Amino acid sequence: LHIYRFMIACVAVCSEGNTFFKNKQYSQAIDKYTEAINHDNSDVTFFSNRSACYAALNEWQKAAEDGKSCIVTNRSFVKGYFRAGLALQKLENFEAAQDVVKRGLGIDSANADLKRMNRELEEAMRQRRVEVAIEQGRKQLRAKDINDAYKTVDAGLRLDPNNSQLKSLMAEITPLRERAEKQRVSGLDRTERMKEQGDNFFKDAQFENAIKSYTECLDALRNDSCELALKCYANRAACYKQISNFEGTIGDSTMVLEHKPNDIKSLMRRAQASEASERYKSALQDVRQVLALGVDAVGKTTYDLANGMQHRLNRVIADLRKHS
Repeated sequence: LHIYRFMIACVAVCSEGNTFFKNKQYSQAIDKYTEAINHDNSDVTFFSNRSACYAALNEWQKAAEDGKSCIVTNRSFVKGYFRAGLALQKLENFEAAQDVVKRGLGIDSANADLKRMNRELEEAMRQRRVEVAIEQGRKQLRAKDINDAYKTVDAGLRLDPNNSQLKSLMAEITPLRERAEKQRVSGLDRTERMKEQGDNFFKDAQFENAIKSYTECLDALRNDSCELALKCYANRAACYKQISNFEGTIGDSTMVLEHKPNDIKSLMRRAQASEASERYKSALQDVRQVLALGVDAVGKTTYDLANGMQHRLNRVIADLRKHS
């Protein structure tokens, strides 16, 4: 009987809050929902309704907190994800908002409100990246970091090809970059120009020609341990990988690793080539070395790739042992 009366009291308080909400008396409604929460913090609708009140008053931080409380109270309550996502969106914390929205879509993938919000957040983040590109590009240009400015503005134009500010910046940067590039190339010696030619062939996906240029550079250097030689070996390994010459990939990657044992790209290339040529234990050894360096050192994308390879290689090796 006591529990029944308690529940009736909570419903009555919430009902008063609902009346205040309908009459747009949001502060009074907040007081009632708070009272209801103090009586029973297991009812998700109390947090949801109070979040809606805070939203109506543009108190977005409190609205976000109540939206998050909805999720903690009941992870299946989809409106809680909407409440939290909306508040975080209004606070311009777009990344956190999208994380919440995607979690909500994981529960209800067809939810129209969450899908619309996700599109809005994608656009807001795109616009923010464009604004950052404009600001950063201008700073780099003022500092005469021409190559970095070009990369920044080029990335911005890929996000917004018709942006007038970015187009204006690119028009200013391009002749400066071309002039600086001519000066740089004119200062290269013969072997550096060979390597440069190989790089250009690689960018154009002319891998056989790139291999030829890197080989000519290495033959001219006759020093396998200098920095330029190691760059040629690393780049030639990348070319070999592109044309599925796994022996070449392994050999050139090994040359780099003899002088740079923790070179991440060479370890990954050799691991992938070893796996492709069924040298599973060698591949596993390389990916374990990459993983041992840690996610901060190798980057999340490479770390996840290496981790996936490790699981796959362990399964293959275990299967081979069973059938041996």
